[in-house]
Amino acid sequence: MKVLLVGGGGREHAMAKALVRSEDVELYAALKNKNPGIIGLCKDYLLTNEVDIEKIEIYAKMKGIDLAIIGPEGPIEVCLPAALAKSKIKVCAPFKKPAMIETSKVYARTLMKKYNIPGQVEYAAFSNVDDMKRYIYSYKKEVVVKPIGLTGGKGVKIVGEQLLTREDVIEYASKIIETKYGNSDQVLIEEKLEGEEFTVMCFSDGKTVVPMPAVQDHKRAFENDYGPNTGGMGSYTQADGLLPFLEKADYEKAVEIIRKTADAIRAEGLGFKGFLYGQFMLTSEGPKVVEFNCRMGDPEAMNLLPLLESSFVDICYSIANGELKESQVKFKKKATVCKYVVPNGYGTETIESSIVKVDENEIAKTGAELFYSVVSGVPGEVTTTSSRTLGIVGIADTLEEAYTQAENALKHIQGAVYVRHDIGSKEMIEKKVAKMREIKAKRNAKHASID
Repeated sequence: MKVLLVGGGGREHAMAKALVRSEDVELYAALKNKNPGIIGLCKDYLLTNEVDIEKIEIYAKMKGIDLAIIGPEGPIEVCLPAALAKSKIKVCAPFKKPAMIETSKVYARTLMKKYNIPGQVEYAAFSNVDDMKRYIYSYKKEVVVKPIGLTGGKGVKIVGEQLLTREDVIEYASKIIETKYGNSDQVLIEEKLEGEEFTVMCFSDGKTVVPMPAVQDHKRAFENDYGPNTGGMGSYTQADGLLPFLEKADYEKAVEIIRKTADAIRAEGLGFKGFLYGQFMLTSEGPKVVEFNCRMGDPEAMNLLPLLESSFVDICYSIANGELKESQVKFKKKATVCKYVVPNGYGTETIESSIVKVDENEIAKTGAELFYSVVSGVPGEVTTTSSRTLGIVGIADTLEEAYTQAENALKHIQGAVYVRHDIGSKEMIEKKVAKMREIKAKRNAKHASID
């Protein structure tokens, strides 16, 4: 089968590795950077802007592509799936309208409200600065300020973290409206949630939704979850598919929310085919929806795809045909810890165009997986960009073993780079468990006083 993979990051390198595990796959790629990990697995590739629909469509037809899999959200937003489908190419990715679950945060909130889906938060959307100001001055809770559209995971700001006063909130919200940050003149104001964030990604063919193990990503640039938001600095999974602070009942509630959301999209006459990603906050009242995404997470894909025992290409082809079965999906019961290696200054003022040397042989000896991200170069030596450089994933029976494996692999990378060593550490995880225990204790005490 001739498969076209669109995208050139760490997520797409993980997808490429998973695809070529099937011997019948002949892999092609369309990507904006010469990712050596992806290119090394391909029969041929097209170096192009990933939102250049015409060029990618012509290339796919010329190569006789049977199935296209789209990694990033950008090509989905500009209708690449529909263009390829029109050329009689099977596509594992949602069309533009169902993808609005990510590309328009207001659409996602409105859909949840319309279909009474659990996990909702208080919110309001504004395109008028004066209306927004009145709301901010009257609303008594702390808030989160979000652009409506895509910002690469970097547009959200939170009171008590990046925003310290009401004036800070108004200034940032006004800037979003006036500059159309996120390609919209609207801003979304949501209640601030207290708890721990986690991700559940699902395969969806428009009718059947099959969940993957839970993952916890770390967005903040610096250790101890400090600093600006990024696309993600690393993530971890537990061998049982849950997380140290996440019980099975709460995981199942999150899956139920995703399934009801997929049902709502279908009820709107759309149908979501691809990877449906739910970002949740585990609160004292259970999981609340932070956001949805219309593609696999990056870094989360690097945690989960190495654990996939089933054929990834068969799953994607079944999604494209609307024939997905839960029995098709099976994951190894292993823990993983992913660490993103990034250029110095990433998240603030990134230092670009520096050389990073990677001893692939020594990394392989540790048992860890290596995934190149948005870089160009050859195996073992790459040049950094403004984005993340590479991901290292430790895979073992326990989180502690996976953490140690990842840390050992990191010793074989040299260059002007930075990594968060605390992600997946025993100390960091104990803090998260203690935080959730305290939040639940407050809830129980409050309920007891009411009784």
